[in-house]
Amino acid sequence: MILLEVNNRIIEETLTLKFDNAAGGNKPEAVEVTFADFDGVLYHISNPDGDKAKLMVSICLKFYKELQAHGTDEVLSNIYGNFLVSPEPGYNVSLLYDLENLPPNRESAVHQAGMLKRNCFASVFEKYFKFQEEGKEGERRAVIHYREDETMYVEAKKDRVTVVFSTVFKDDDDVVLGKVFMQEFKEGRRASHTAPQVLFSHREPPLELKDTDAAVGDNIGYITFVLFPRHTSANSRDNTINLIHTFRDYLHYHIKCSKAYIHTLNGRGFAALHDGPSQRGQLHIGRPYRE
Repeated sequence: MILLEVNNRIIEETLTLKFDNAAGGNKPEAVEVTFADFDGVLYHISNPDGDKAKLMVSICLKFYKELQAHGTDEVLSNIYGNFLVSPEPGYNVSLLYDLENLPPNRESAVHQAGMLKRNCFASVFEKYFKFQEEGKEGERRAVIHYREDETMYVEAKKDRVTVVFSTVFKDDDDVVLGKVFMQEFKEGRRASHTAPQVLFSHREPPLELKDTDAAVGDNIGYITFVLFPRHTSANSRDNTINLIHTFRDYLHYHIKCSKAYIHTLNGRGFAALHDGPSQRGQLHIGRPYRE
């Protein structure tokens, strides 16, 4: 299966080009780019006040205030330092780079700019990973409405951290394919005992969310990750955050890819029905017709 990139390639390619041009002594050119990412996230790369020597990267997350409650501002300040400036109107976070005074480590600066969305998410996980590490239990559960009708829940216990994603399936086929993917995760854990436990519930929320306003319905699914200390330790947590914060997008991306592939195979079957030498009126759904 394909893993989605954690970094934003548009940001990295744009900054790399601008930094290289500036380092080569070339005259800076204007830039004005607005683009979207998963979960309704919006980015903006521009020259503030029309100054071509300044490059601003901004991000808008509809759920940013919920992240702020878990220390996102402090995490971003530690990562970006002086590059972090007051956000431009309509955005939550802005980074500012001076092309006449390039960062000493340009590759690192470019990489961290591309990880802006991931780093916004990181504070929630780092906070609850630390709770688990310190043996704290009973801390209030984090609730992040990362999409208009979908929610992420994070809770720490003494020996584990549970992360629950609620997700909406658009049709019955998506539910079926989603269950297939969840089964694959279970099979993966049998092959590797170091993998986290993954649970899936359909229509009803898992038991730990029974006392909440978690959504119910035929098109609602809940995916629960049970992360143990080996996943939340200082040596592993960065990779865990990279992978888990993109899980919802990963799941629906592969559902869409699977449906597209199935439709392609069915299309080949119809073509074979009309073009084959001796079909006898048979149609092989899901694979090309063969004699």
